[in-house]
Amino acid sequence: MGSIFIYYTMILMKKNFLYVLLFITVSGFIHAQNRVGDISGYVIDKKDGEALIGATIQVKNKKAGATTNNSGYFVITDIAYADYTLVVSYIGYTTETVIVTLDKPEAEQVKVYLAPESIQTSTVVITADSVRTIDKLYEKPVSKVNLSSSEVNKIPRVIEADLLRALQTLPGITALSDFSSALYVRGGTPDQNMYLIDGTDVYNPEHAFGIFSTFNTNAIKKVELSKGGFGAEYGGRLSSVLNVTNLDGNRNEFEGFANISLIAASTTLQMPLGSFGSLSGSFRRTYIDQTYAKLVKEIPAYYFYDGNLKMFLDIGGKDKLTVSYFAGNDNLDYRVDKDKPSSFGFLYEWGNKTSSINWRHVFSSKLFSSFWTTYSAFQSDFNFESVNFREKNKIHDFSLKGALEYYYSSSINIKFGFEQKFLGGMLQQFWDNGKVDVSKNRTHTIGYLSGNWKPFDDLEMEPGIRYNYFNSDADYQNFEPRFSAKYRLTESSNLKFACGKYYQYINRIPRLFFSSIWTTADEFVKESSADHYIIGYQKAISEVYEFEAEVYLKKYHSIYQYNQLVIAEVEPSGYEDGKPFYSTTKGLFNRGDGNSYGLELMVRKDVGSVTGWLAYSLSRTEYVFDAISNGETYIPRHDRSHVVNAVVNVDWNHLRAELKDEPHQFSDKKWFFSMNFVYSSGQPITVPSSAYFINDLPDWNDVISGGKEIPGYSLYPSSINKYRLPAYIRLDASVTYEIDYGSWVLAPYLQVFNLGNRKNVWFINYNEELTGTTLKQEIEKVNMLPILPSIGVNIKF
Repeated sequence: MGSIFIYYTMILMKKNFLYVLLFITVSGFIHAQNRVGDISGYVIDKKDGEALIGATIQVKNKKAGATTNNSGYFVITDIAYADYTLVVSYIGYTTETVIVTLDKPEAEQVKVYLAPESIQTSTVVITADSVRTIDKLYEKPVSKVNLSSSEVNKIPRVIEADLLRALQTLPGITALSDFSSALYVRGGTPDQNMYLIDGTDVYNPEHAFGIFSTFNTNAIKKVELSKGGFGAEYGGRLSSVLNVTNLDGNRNEFEGFANISLIAASTTLQMPLGSFGSLSGSFRRTYIDQTYAKLVKEIPAYYFYDGNLKMFLDIGGKDKLTVSYFAGNDNLDYRVDKDKPSSFGFLYEWGNKTSSINWRHVFSSKLFSSFWTTYSAFQSDFNFESVNFREKNKIHDFSLKGALEYYYSSSINIKFGFEQKFLGGMLQQFWDNGKVDVSKNRTHTIGYLSGNWKPFDDLEMEPGIRYNYFNSDADYQNFEPRFSAKYRLTESSNLKFACGKYYQYINRIPRLFFSSIWTTADEFVKESSADHYIIGYQKAISEVYEFEAEVYLKKYHSIYQYNQLVIAEVEPSGYEDGKPFYSTTKGLFNRGDGNSYGLELMVRKDVGSVTGWLAYSLSRTEYVFDAISNGETYIPRHDRSHVVNAVVNVDWNHLRAELKDEPHQFSDKKWFFSMNFVYSSGQPITVPSSAYFINDLPDWNDVISGGKEIPGYSLYPSSINKYRLPAYIRLDASVTYEIDYGSWVLAPYLQVFNLGNRKNVWFINYNEELTGTTLKQEIEKVNMLPILPSIGVNIKF
């Protein structure tokens, strides 16, 4: 029955696709008869030839315009034949005007080059967009945040600039501790986030057990984060989508960037490929293994590296091709005694590889397309020689996908596309008394259709539908309806709404100090789903400040947590040579439901001598699992009731000129200051409610106190996560001194993490001491990172 349903569904989708093509052809004919046409083209950075994402194009003296997509492409449809003046702007760039003559259905493709304001003249006045701030906010989808590479790099860091830690400063995104860069978005867990690099899925975006992320911030062109309510073109995760676009490469001249810090060195290089393309590449490596590990006996030999290579080819006015490759690896060699190769220890290696080929083609001014072939793989190899234990873990993803946009008219825009995934996973564990050997292959077929409709100038609606067919031991088919709308309340405020259904077919088993293991939906583990409901309000304040407020509700169904009692409850699949082996996910997870709801407020300023944002989040996440807490509602460890974030970046030279009411003159020596403050409620913990003694057997493990055993002593827990640790407070600061030597720039910097040296509590231990017949219990607080200063230098050439 399932196969029959799939067959007819695919036929229906095929017919609908043909209807869309027929619709496009007929509408094009009608379009020509009405003497109206389209203006299309690209907006490009004049300095390096990079396409500008999100640039604004406005037709002067008319209510018509567009914004560029991820390829820098735009189209203005259905305007009468005439001469027009286009006003093109992008934040931080000069505004340009272009005169275009439209006397046929498709005007000649326009290329608009915008220059960064800082290189245009020796006297620089940084102003807001020529397009009103409220219009810029209106164009942005609900719950979406855009960041540039420069914004990410300005935020004070833990030694290394880090994309994921920068995102943790935004409302609705929390961290579990100082030791983790993982993102918990609106109550969701890290495996519920989709990470994309140049269109390719990344399954393990972290180095050093989560302390750093795999994204090299100097190679980033654009960061787009959707915290919920995203459109039908995205799916496969329950919480968020992080889409990272790397630099295509400088098409005009050779350009380089290098960074040296206390633990790592990195470089990013760009160069033109004749007149038809460009090449960019980056590489980063830590050198702890060559420095600290050789000097300090307690530091193990550990390092990681990552790098990417990207080629951009401009085949013609209608065709662009990019080829991208990324690889990262962590290596850990731990020995109790480094001087003895046979000493107790283990070897651990893990890493990612991704590659993609992206072809963008303009079929007509109205029909823009993008097609990808992508490959992603994550693998780890753990060899614990001392106890004869070995583990190999791998997941790989080969995908074919296409995304098309049809600009039917100024009021109707249609998006449709497909994706075919071929997934494979393997987990092998070998030890003296048994083994785990699981190897599975899955396919995931996806199709989507959405339409953007503007019934009038102040209202915009986007309904959509996404279809999933996940082929596993048990097959799953789901439709995901999506809807969003935005409305201009006044000349300075907007109202937005989004809702949708989201499905996820893979789950992650998190492990402390080890890479996570991915599993898929099968006969024992169903697909997970979530319902999103979001209402947003936006207001422009004095054309410089942006205010955004959002309330959200997220309802989870069939989410999974790793079963901590799996050793006692899981049943072997069979026996080999009298030893058990395990090959299914039966008993591996506990199933549950949940809710997450909250309020987010943010004031942001992107232009001027002082930039940054102030944000507040009020939220609550609740879980209900049949096998946890007796089926009662509880809050998870990542729940934070209150979070306050403040990020401030200061261009001191510019600010000083403003304070003196003088023009901001170009200077070859500049000072930059940055500050990051965070306050959050303490993380939930489970504390003991009582202690008890039981009669035990001679070989039972007892609590050890001062070398003495306390027979039969145990702690009985209270309700799960009913109490909280003290509030988390941290202030980070950085200062950078930039010297421009003309052909190259030197910028040494000082970063201080946790400037106030606050002792934020990570977890607590209960220590018992037996003195005679008296038992004393002491609470030991284990803290997170102390004050952590670091220095480094950036070099641009």
